[in-house]
Amino acid sequence: MLEGPSVENRATSASLVDQKSPAQSANRQTQFWTIIASLSLLAFVSALDAMIVTTALPTITKDIGGSSQYVWIANSFVIASTVLQPLIGQFADALGRKLPTIVSVALFIIGSGIAGGAYNVGMFIAGRSIQGIGAGGMYVLIDIICCDLVPLRERGKYLGIVNSSAAVAAAIGPVLGGALARANWRWIFWLNIPVCGVPFFTLLLFMKMKSGDARGRGWGRLLRVDYIGNVVFIPSLIALMFGLVTGGIEFPWSSWRIILPIVLGVLGWIAFHIWEHFTAYPSVPSRLFSNRTSATAYVLTFFASVLATTLGYFLPVYFQAVLRATVFYSGVYYLPLAIGTLVSAVIGGVLLSAFGAYRPLHAFAFALGIVGFGLLTILRGNSHAVAWVFFQLIVSVGVGIPVSTCLPAIMAALPESDVASATAAFSFIKTFGYIWGVTIPSILFNGIINNNLSLVSSPSLRDQLRNGGAYSFASQANALAGSVDGAVWNEVEQVYVRSLNAIWWFGLGISAVSFLAVGIERGLELSTELNTEFGLDGNKTEDSTTGAKEKGGRAQSGIERGSEEAVLP
Repeated sequence: MLEGPSVENRATSASLVDQKSPAQSANRQTQFWTIIASLSLLAFVSALDAMIVTTALPTITKDIGGSSQYVWIANSFVIASTVLQPLIGQFADALGRKLPTIVSVALFIIGSGIAGGAYNVGMFIAGRSIQGIGAGGMYVLIDIICCDLVPLRERGKYLGIVNSSAAVAAAIGPVLGGALARANWRWIFWLNIPVCGVPFFTLLLFMKMKSGDARGRGWGRLLRVDYIGNVVFIPSLIALMFGLVTGGIEFPWSSWRIILPIVLGVLGWIAFHIWEHFTAYPSVPSRLFSNRTSATAYVLTFFASVLATTLGYFLPVYFQAVLRATVFYSGVYYLPLAIGTLVSAVIGGVLLSAFGAYRPLHAFAFALGIVGFGLLTILRGNSHAVAWVFFQLIVSVGVGIPVSTCLPAIMAALPESDVASATAAFSFIKTFGYIWGVTIPSILFNGIINNNLSLVSSPSLRDQLRNGGAYSFASQANALAGSVDGAVWNEVEQVYVRSLNAIWWFGLGISAVSFLAVGIERGLELSTELNTEFGLDGNKTEDSTTGAKEKGGRAQSGIERGSEEAVLP
């Protein structure tokens, strides 16, 4: 087991820092914070683009056609951003962090231009797919670069700062999308070009990071990429995601058109993981899940993503269908959750850095998730604004703290050499959780709507709510409520309340399972030293910004500090 640095080594390191000139120290701080600011902007833009299109899609399809391809128009971005993430993690190890990041941002800009200028549905889907590839790269590389900049104990703080901007994007995305759709929907995509241009050129000029030369020089490192595994994984995941996003919408869940791709996707995924045991350079090494702390933290990442997406998709339904708010005001009403998530993510990261303990933070977060979702079940049409504002603030802690604390928990039991692959798996699982956070609650929501339509006395309203129509109908509630008899509308409201309660009980159940799962994690020490081959270039002594001594080689991980953690009991 490795020991910490001696008193002599620490004294030597401190003396070296003292020898740095104030100009060098200020320059490194400027470089560090410039990168952090650029990553935060990229996190904001990529998350905004995933949400902003939702309210604009009807306008877009009306303009360019393609109503029959609606599912692909809506989901091409999500699928493209998910399937390549493990591969991008390997490229980040092979080529260093800078080149894949610049290419990802460039693809996002190019895809935005194509989608904004699309004159037919094929061109639009192509643009959104290219955007998705770029966004998927940004999702992975933002977290990887954060891990390269600061030691393990400090990562929660900076991950919270960078990734919490996505919560703001989730809140303003639908509102902004609706506003731009009324003016000119093409600006939804064209605005990405100048906004992304700022971090593109900033990172190009200021992101001077090591390329991991200890792993060998040159493009020959590309031979260490798991091409065969990705050839199996990518189409399998596309098939699985196609079944999940089209089931119950394009075709019924019992249709062979849904069952076949899901079965093929699952079988392909199993084959991929079997292959990963035999290949020399796996893109998702099985060792990432071979200890109970990392494996549990991955599960918590998935559950937290499911909860965040469930809230993001169905709280606006409550505001629009039950409170009869417009789309714009539903976005305003959603701000307590968005702001609460942002603040709790940052506070969670700061507390993790201060105390180095992730298990109490995870337990506290999911305990408040249980309370918050439980409180949501008592919301009705006559609930006071104070109630749903404070309920959102409570539940926001449950989805906010895991944003900044799950990845450090994953890395606590892994060597620093696994940063790229572990972070790529983390990003993939988080993104994959978003899909399940829509799919499962939608099945529950639509099923309970159908089962309670007998409560609605109006045949025309029943037809509009049946078989998935209730979700889109919610956005029309404000305009239609005045033309419908009050007693009949109360029946509609009751159906929505019952269906939404099932969603909140689902969230409560997931929060409870997550709370219990925290007990499986081990409370490992978080290293205060930065040990990486990919840090800021020239950072060979204690970093003046992070206070971390950077050494080449393998990190002091949970495996090295205690071998009993390496094997599941």
